[in-house]
Amino acid sequence: MTRRILPLLCAALLAMPFTACSEEHQAPPSLDQGGDDENDKPVDPGDGPASGKEKMLWFDAEANFQRFSTKEGITAMLDKTVEAGFNKIVVDVKPVEGDVLYASDFMTQATTIGSVTVPARGWDYLQFFLDEAHKRGLKVTVSTTIFPMGMPSTRQGPVYRDSKWNGKTCLQNKPKAGGGSQLTDIKDDPTKVAAFLNPVLPEVREFALSFIREIVSKYDFDAYALDYCRFPDNQSDFSEASKRAFEDYVKGSVATWPDDVYTYDANGGIVAGPYYKQWWEFRSMVIRDFVAAVRQEIKALKPDVKLEYWAASWWGALYANGQNWASTSFMPLQDIEAPNFRAWCSNNYNRTGFADQLDTFLLGTYLPRVYGPEDGESIEFGINRAERMLLNACTYYGTIECSQKNFDVEEACYYCLKRTAGLMVFDIVHVINNDMWAAIKRGIDRAEAEDAAAQQ
Repeated sequence: MTRRILPLLCAALLAMPFTACSEEHQAPPSLDQGGDDENDKPVDPGDGPASGKEKMLWFDAEANFQRFSTKEGITAMLDKTVEAGFNKIVVDVKPVEGDVLYASDFMTQATTIGSVTVPARGWDYLQFFLDEAHKRGLKVTVSTTIFPMGMPSTRQGPVYRDSKWNGKTCLQNKPKAGGGSQLTDIKDDPTKVAAFLNPVLPEVREFALSFIREIVSKYDFDAYALDYCRFPDNQSDFSEASKRAFEDYVKGSVATWPDDVYTYDANGGIVAGPYYKQWWEFRSMVIRDFVAAVRQEIKALKPDVKLEYWAASWWGALYANGQNWASTSFMPLQDIEAPNFRAWCSNNYNRTGFADQLDTFLLGTYLPRVYGPEDGESIEFGINRAERMLLNACTYYGTIECSQKNFDVEEACYYCLKRTAGLMVFDIVHVINNDMWAAIKRGIDRAEAEDAAAQQ
């Protein structure tokens, strides 16, 4: 491959500083560019009655850590959730800090996240959520972060307490002054939102599968959502273990590591090496293979539990994380957005798509505007893109983020229910802070009323 200099765009996007809610679910900066094998699982085409669709509200563990430290805090918000028209919740039980909020036999209970410490509960957080949700007729998705196991900004979490994780966190390829690369451990980088374990390592993947198995085995719920099931950004992982795995993948030897993948110019811009495109393909295949393994584990234990996965809708930037949520039948280099993909996309990148491994894809249309088919920062544009890329490989829901008070959450809820098979709103903390309950209910009610009228 011809060497060329590329801007460090995805590092800026995907290494954003930590805020009140998990970085995974933050809306993007203005960078999305416009331009206008299927499995045998049943697919909801998204045109059924809104009343029969799932309307989900996400309960982030970190942002609500203090609020949900008491049973009363939980039940009060579940009541509000039902009143607003939701029929399902997402309960996050493993934040990026790495400790957990369920009764684990081998993981530590979370009592401190950031600057917030709560008393030991003495009751099972997840089981209480499940019991109270079911009393109210709510279905439940359980969510965990997958590869994060600590917070570099506070040096909290298992990777900072237990030496068994030494050498298993991601090794970053970062620019050094004057050009070239330097390798640093992500757990020592306070600019990163989470200390990720390296997804390439078999022992890391098995560890993640072990807590997924534990949760699915111990609790009765409707779906399991994979969050942070990815690489942290384009700078990871450049360990010797990843080099060996990559050489096995390309069936060759990488002479100069990591420069044969990429290095940096004097201004910090990426200089692509001869293995640049194959590197992104390899990393995305690592994630696809892991998602497939999760599906196999869950379905072996409880076939009726759905597998869900959240990822941002701006697909063209997510190669940096190894997140190819498209169908394997989607050919990126033949798409209308292909000019935006050619710098990094290999001819075989489509094989890394994992949509066919999912029951439901939670499409992260965390965008500031609802309408605009040519507007790369509109929900409409994001849904149109997903239709092209998913090709009915799985059901998908429109998901929205409502941290901004001027966001038209009513119209966004309405539109997602009209265009997709369901709705997810992130996060309850924003709904509370911005008092969006009534607007959400209006959007849900309008979609359901229109569909009811159409059925008559």
